[in-house]
Amino acid sequence: MRKWVLILFLCCLPLVARGGERDSLRVMFWNLENFFDWRNDSTSVSDAEFSSMGERRWTKKRFYAKCNAIAKGLLWTAGEYGGLPDVIGFAEVENSFVLRRLLQSTALVKLDYRIVHYESPDPRGIDVALLYRTSRLRLVSSKPCHLFQDSTVMATRDILLAHFTGPDGEDVAVLVNHHPSKYGGAASEPRRLKAVERLRAVKDSLENAGVMHILAIGDFNDTPDNPAYELLGMKNLALPLHRKGHGTIKYDGSWELIDLVFSSGMDATMEIVHIPFLEEPDAAHGGTKPLRTYTGPRYRAGVSDHCPVWVVARTAE
Repeated sequence: MRKWVLILFLCCLPLVARGGERDSLRVMFWNLENFFDWRNDSTSVSDAEFSSMGERRWTKKRFYAKCNAIAKGLLWTAGEYGGLPDVIGFAEVENSFVLRRLLQSTALVKLDYRIVHYESPDPRGIDVALLYRTSRLRLVSSKPCHLFQDSTVMATRDILLAHFTGPDGEDVAVLVNHHPSKYGGAASEPRRLKAVERLRAVKDSLENAGVMHILAIGDFNDTPDNPAYELLGMKNLALPLHRKGHGTIKYDGSWELIDLVFSSGMDATMEIVHIPFLEEPDAAHGGTKPLRTYTGPRYRAGVSDHCPVWVVARTAE
């Protein structure tokens, strides 16, 4: 009965997002932190850990609990922000199977989302992906954009490019990112710079092809005040939030903003989404923090150590 009540609620959601208009593009990004299936069926370094017999005891039951928690979080956000997101970008998904199960085994089954996903060369087996609503957008094309070190493909996440015809009939490109981590300290900085340079090259290629409305979303593994982002030639929507002390991930008691949004040729605003039932009290530092699936080896039944971000964008006149 609860599922049908939720579906009825979705049917009653208004088309206009908070602070937006009917032709606005509503975009969400969420790092789902180790969204693996329960099967040990690949050679990735994390698959044995996140499987039924692995170190985490990542069972089928726990997997479907995470699917339901993600779906519940998405639907809560839709209610809070006045409409379903037209595009949802994800980071740290293992494969298309987990995305299909998310859409087919939860209350999202009655919605019109479709999947865009490509396997990446990341050694942990995690990729970026995207969902979009067919009633609002027409997918023109999509592809993974590899990162390169000299002429060699880097073993990390690709940038996912999805080109749409938007709700106002304009061409819009969404670029989903998950840049190399800071593991290794200062030595990791050149890898993230390569990702920024690649993102700029993809953006320039789109503009040369006549696609002038572009959003770059994702986990950039760095705060928005990094001077490297000036290379993008895009509006840095996260910088004002960062200057106010807002963040999407909590580290040693301090919020850090590493889930970023950049726009070009669009009027856009960004907000950080705090989903009450996916946060918990921060006993060590005060306030709250995201509720993770695991804290160390302990299963907590949350979703991620990242808060999602929400964007309302419309083509600039």
